[in-house]
Amino acid sequence: MIETTRTFTPDWVSPPGDTIADILEERDWTQVQLAERLGYTTKHISLLINGKAPINEETALKLERVLGSTTAFWLNREAQYRAGLARIEEENRLKGWTSWLDQLPVKELMNQGVIPKCRLIAKNKPGLVKKLLQFFGVASPEDWQNYYAGMEVAFRRTREEQSDVGAISTWLRLGEIKAEQLDSPKYTKPKFEKAVRQIRTLTVLPPEEFEPQMQKLCWEAGVVLVLIPSIKRAHVSGVARWLNPHKALIQLSLYGKTNERFWFNFFHEAAHILLHDKENIFLDEWNSGESLKSKQERQADKWSREFLIPPEYEGELTKLKSENDVIDFAERISIHPGIVVGRLQHDHLIDPSWMNGLKLRKSIFKA
Repeated sequence: MIETTRTFTPDWVSPPGDTIADILEERDWTQVQLAERLGYTTKHISLLINGKAPINEETALKLERVLGSTTAFWLNREAQYRAGLARIEEENRLKGWTSWLDQLPVKELMNQGVIPKCRLIAKNKPGLVKKLLQFFGVASPEDWQNYYAGMEVAFRRTREEQSDVGAISTWLRLGEIKAEQLDSPKYTKPKFEKAVRQIRTLTVLPPEEFEPQMQKLCWEAGVVLVLIPSIKRAHVSGVARWLNPHKALIQLSLYGKTNERFWFNFFHEAAHILLHDKENIFLDEWNSGESLKSKQERQADKWSREFLIPPEYEGELTKLKSENDVIDFAERISIHPGIVVGRLQHDHLIDPSWMNGLKLRKSIFKA
């Protein structure tokens, strides 16, 4: 395992008063004498030497005149001391926050290179807490709870199993970071509607051709499209959300093994952007297990389903009995045959094991 780099960070700091005391000893002065020379009370000198009273600009000027060195030296000495105290306090806080790590997919983030690899032992945990606070862009686990875990009230889920808020918020944050690097134009609904229609024509292309084109088309309409590998226990295939009133995000995890799921997920999320409000965060998983479909989810499902295979063609689906039939039909309506196979399987018109050779596998996609 690669250990995090550890620097020498002593659990003590020397106050500027130590330097003052050393000079007094060299000159054989008492604190009373120093108080008289500086124009301070002996109590204030005692507080100064013990680090209880700070050295401000006025005191630094007086120390320069009475003890020597420079004003900058005394102010820097004070600043270093206060920074050292803050560091020790911070380390103590980080030690008290290590239980927060249990809520997060720490090892997976290590494997993805988001945080340094190290053993999850006591001496490394405070450093990991600090790295993860920086990753989430929050000051404390409480602030993470209020912001990211607090997003849970806005989640519109499709399954009960989406209960690991730590995993979900980590996946969402990875998408945010990637989206923050892209300064897109303001969202325009007509442009996005046009972009979505153009993207449908790309389903017949291989990923290395359609991915950059669909990302560009979305970006030009004010929608950032990012592909983020799935996080264990998040059970999320995609999300549609608004990063601000003018910038939308579609984030796909490639959760699922084949291209028809990828395309259904994309158009499902696009439907949320086009049809629904900007307040909710729509988390979606490929339909599996107990469904928690809201009205908005049912609308997005219907929109995606009918956008890929328009209703006027549905009557022909029952007549598709061979791979050649599917290929001919897909070519006629300008979509990939794997999408048609997925629809036939979903509607129980063919067995789930049939015609899977017409689908493209997940391994061909890049994240």
